[in-house]
Amino acid sequence: MGCVTQRNGMIWNWLKAGMHGTPLLAILAFSYVGKFASMSFAYFEYHDDCMGTRFSLLIDHDDQAKADAGARAAFREAKKLELIFSDYIDHSELSRFSDSSYSSARQRLSEELFTVLRYGQRLSRDTNGSFDMTLGQLSRLWRIARFKKAMPAEEKISRALSMTGFRHLKLFPKTREALLTIPGIEMDLGGIAKGHTADCMLKSLTASGLNRCLIDAGGDLVLGDPPRKSQGWQIKVGGLDHSGLPYLGLANCAVATSGDMEQFVTLDGKRFSHLIDPLSGLGLTTRAQVTVIAPTGIKADSLASACIVLGIEKSRDFLRSQRKTRAYFMERKEQGVILTVIGDDG
Repeated sequence: MGCVTQRNGMIWNWLKAGMHGTPLLAILAFSYVGKFASMSFAYFEYHDDCMGTRFSLLIDHDDQAKADAGARAAFREAKKLELIFSDYIDHSELSRFSDSSYSSARQRLSEELFTVLRYGQRLSRDTNGSFDMTLGQLSRLWRIARFKKAMPAEEKISRALSMTGFRHLKLFPKTREALLTIPGIEMDLGGIAKGHTADCMLKSLTASGLNRCLIDAGGDLVLGDPPRKSQGWQIKVGGLDHSGLPYLGLANCAVATSGDMEQFVTLDGKRFSHLIDPLSGLGLTTRAQVTVIAPTGIKADSLASACIVLGIEKSRDFLRSQRKTRAYFMERKEQGVILTVIGDDG
């Protein structure tokens, strides 16, 4: 656990790093505001690095020793899951599963990995592939392109695209096994794993009796009970740079943001996002960002990833079937930033 500080009420900006914490321009996804400067209690704030980004906790409790112990347990859970979900760690369970694509053999998976893959596959089917966990080859290709500031060759994009596709991931629930059906396919859980990890950290904190808490998993927020004397954690949609956008008082839900309002690269005179369209294999070209509020971190994280690919109108249709879920789309137009809210207000 990196550090602990005690905070009275003040404003923090949450910077959401790029996919897997790559050294790109940060997206100001949202901020939260404490309103307790004149009161006698304070948050305990904890930080540690995990999954290539910075994880942070806020705990509202009188007993620092109890908060410290709870934070340590929550970060232990995150580190355990990092060894399962990371595609940056060669010996992680996910990396070993990707390597199994050359063997054409089923692999028995841990309950944690199988749970995430099954959840993601359902969303992939429901969105016709707008959410896809098999984009590892394309993710690597575009990371290199952004670093070199050079457009990938068409043949390289085509080759990487040929080794993607959620239908090439087969799951066998009865035996908790999975199979990758084409050689070279690489898994990438960048649009779902942090949200699930934050859910697990919240369970750890509440098991320690620390219900009034906020988990920031590299920009994906999972919120417990509200702080004392408050109806919710104050979340700023779009961040403080967009003063006309709303503050939301939220508790016992999750918030995740995806988009390319700030994080992009210009290649051959065209602007590309760090986010990839699973259908074309290219970086997205829309100047948009979406913040999703949902009951759980895994749902908010994965839906944000899917909705930014779907766009506003298809997301509007899809979210009609999603209870207690809202999406705040921001589009940068000539006249400024336009906000569109869709989804369930209940």
